[in-house]
Amino acid sequence: MGKTSTGRILRSLSGFYDVQTPAGVITCRARGILRKEGNSPLTGDMVEITVEQGKGMVEKILPRKNSFVRPAVANMDALVIFAANVNPVTEPFLIDRVAAIAGDQEVPVYLCINKCDLDPAVDLIRIYEHAGIPVIRASAETGEGVEELRNLIRGKLTAFTGNSGVGKSSMLNRLCPELALPTGEVSEKLGRGRHTTRHVELYCLEPDTYVADTPGFSSFDTDQMDVMLKENLQYAFPDFGAHLGNCQFHDCSHRKEPGCAVVRAVENGEIERSRYESYLRLYEKASQIKLWELR
Repeated sequence: MGKTSTGRILRSLSGFYDVQTPAGVITCRARGILRKEGNSPLTGDMVEITVEQGKGMVEKILPRKNSFVRPAVANMDALVIFAANVNPVTEPFLIDRVAAIAGDQEVPVYLCINKCDLDPAVDLIRIYEHAGIPVIRASAETGEGVEELRNLIRGKLTAFTGNSGVGKSSMLNRLCPELALPTGEVSEKLGRGRHTTRHVELYCLEPDTYVADTPGFSSFDTDQMDVMLKENLQYAFPDFGAHLGNCQFHDCSHRKEPGCAVVRAVENGEIERSRYESYLRLYEKASQIKLWELR
């Protein structure tokens, strides 16, 4: 039996797993029994490995606090959604959709509004500050907000997501220049095309601080929404929280029922209308899911 160690999977590709251990990064295979049990390792997993003659083997996956299908990543401490109000303009629904999926797994969400040197994005900032989502005003170009973001993600495993071109790779380069990620024309590394696969890689920015390179988050609408019950959606909107339980009907869907406290809050300006409209769109999508598909 080889030497046993514990570490975190930084990268998984074609059945090989790069595991960060106290002794350095070890490339491993995984025991076939894990796959047979339907428990394949994911990037971000904490695992027990054995090393013999320089070759590693993943023996056991330690308990996860969360996991996502696409991108295939586990144990996220937070999700940073990147948005901008210029080149390209981010649609609020994109933010709400991803934030709801993270919220459904109780992963904290931060919103980083990039390119504030070009457009201050006053409306976007107002909407999400009102919704109770922490907002960072930033510019990867000028450096605004970079240290605030660095402090926010320190000691955590976070994923950066957002529509193509909002500056995720530029911000990663600001946070860690030695990464030298390609930027400009919607970087191949973080954009679409052949890189949009289940391959996810963690970048170690400093000890215990990891950022996931996750092109797959843009596909959340077709993947992760399929495993979210419509009844749970209301809890994934933190701005609804103060009003839940105050409706006339205990099983209120917050759409057309009379005496709905959420609808009343929207009408009174306590909940942003764009947030509520996103809820309705997501509810409609979740309503199409059959219970047997969740098993």
